[in-house]
Amino acid sequence: MSIIQVENLCYKYGIGTPFEKTAVNDVSFEINKGEVVGVIGHTGSGKSTMVQMLNGLIKPTGGRVLLEGNDIWSEPKKIRQVRFKVGMVFQYPEYQLFEETVRKDIAYGPSNMGLSDDEIVSSVEAAARFAGLKAELLDKSPFELSGGEKRRAAIAGVIAMNPQVLILDEPTAGLDPMGRELLLKQIEGYHKRSGNTILLVSHSMEDIARISDRVLVMNDGKMEMLDTPHNVFSQGERLKGMGLKIPQITQIINALADEGYSVEKGVLTIEEAVKQLLRAVLQVYLQCLTQSLLRIMPKP
Repeated sequence: MSIIQVENLCYKYGIGTPFEKTAVNDVSFEINKGEVVGVIGHTGSGKSTMVQMLNGLIKPTGGRVLLEGNDIWSEPKKIRQVRFKVGMVFQYPEYQLFEETVRKDIAYGPSNMGLSDDEIVSSVEAAARFAGLKAELLDKSPFELSGGEKRRAAIAGVIAMNPQVLILDEPTAGLDPMGRELLLKQIEGYHKRSGNTILLVSHSMEDIARISDRVLVMNDGKMEMLDTPHNVFSQGERLKGMGLKIPQITQIINALADEGYSVEKGVLTIEEAVKQLLRAVLQVYLQCLTQSLLRIMPKP
């Protein structure tokens, strides 16, 4: 069952000026409840503009966005309610932290939803747990946290509103490998526990391949593909033509397959690659063992 429907969505910047530019051009798709959709595209492909229209931050110049069957702009005065249901975490969200304590920052969204004090406290604590923030960090200033902790605090501020759809725009950008891995695990854990829909916008093909159920590919303002990670990343040449790459591990395994090694193309994760390589090594070992036995066995 779909939670978001996008119909002939368009957006133009600078309409009527010499600088008029079409950022999103006649895009249509549906997103199902509970799924994780990765959104990829080269810089300037329209992906960020498109996702900002999904929660009403930008009003389309054409087409419409339906949330649970209702046009989000049918009642413009209620667009704020849409943003509670479709939460968005911008790139480098830690720069948006502003309260005295982490607790107050996370509570900002729920406080504006008209919740009771008890409900706000409960939402803040639950969101902090989801985001992997230790309890002792909640009463610290946000500016005392590490980069990864700030990122998780900002994400917790959106999670605290319990949005039906969570949009994450480049959530791992600028993090070191350990921070990136920790944040991805928190996102996976949040999805597993909440069952909410997630849209992940990223330049990291590895991140997209790892956690997405489907991948939406934007190119020059249009949607080029919407399919499973395997089907999307199996079209390496087509993606290359759009200025995109397939995950590095996929490139490595594909190259080994082309060299004649006994591995299957289309591997998307390191875990899959390890299984393929172990199987290939075992096969080579057994072949060598068989040949050795044949040489030492007496001939009849």
